[in-house]
Amino acid sequence: MKITFLPGTYTVDKLDVTPLQDRIYCIFDLEGTGIDTTVESVTQFGAVRYKRSEGARESSFSSLVRACKPIPEAVEKLTGITNQAISQAPLFNEVYGRFCSFIGDQVLVTHAGYEYDLPMLERHCEELGLKMFTNKVLDTKAMFTYIHPEVTDVVSTDFLIAYYKLDTEGIHRHDALADCGIIARIFECVLEEYEERGLDHFIADSSKHMKRFVIPEMYLKKENGVTE
Repeated sequence: MKITFLPGTYTVDKLDVTPLQDRIYCIFDLEGTGIDTTVESVTQFGAVRYKRSEGARESSFSSLVRACKPIPEAVEKLTGITNQAISQAPLFNEVYGRFCSFIGDQVLVTHAGYEYDLPMLERHCEELGLKMFTNKVLDTKAMFTYIHPEVTDVVSTDFLIAYYKLDTEGIHRHDALADCGIIARIFECVLEEYEERGLDHFIADSSKHMKRFVIPEMYLKKENGVTE
């Protein structure tokens, strides 16, 4: 798979997943110290196995990670992951190894992972001399965009929750494992739409552009409150 980043958008090429409907997936999500994948550090892995006919399965993986930099106060409040908690967590290479064992060779599913989770993991692996997994990865944002060219909004998690009228009350958002549950429900809705359109495959098309997420203001401020 090849992801090409452009100003405000990105494209995907060299990915073909067939069939879509009748297979077991592994949905995953990361939390980090911030949104900039070039400098931030992973703080949590979450993953859960999923099959459309059965939904999210009991088999899951979740672990905090000892980040290599402090978590800003605003991010601590957003995720509920504290600097104290990660100070006792295992290092990235240990957690990543267990994560790779959990996912095996299954097709992965994420949301906005093409622009956050994958670049974050690739950078960590490169810096630590680890081998990046080679699993195929589906992104609900790209899948939705491909069948809804009329949508001009940034296809965020909140957008899809509203679009599919999903009830997320009481769910701890920005917890990696809890977010996997939300991604699973979004993925279920996307797969239903693909089935309705007679589609049982996802083939990357470099002519289709996904709008990149807008970095929230909280990530653009330093600790002293000065905007960068």
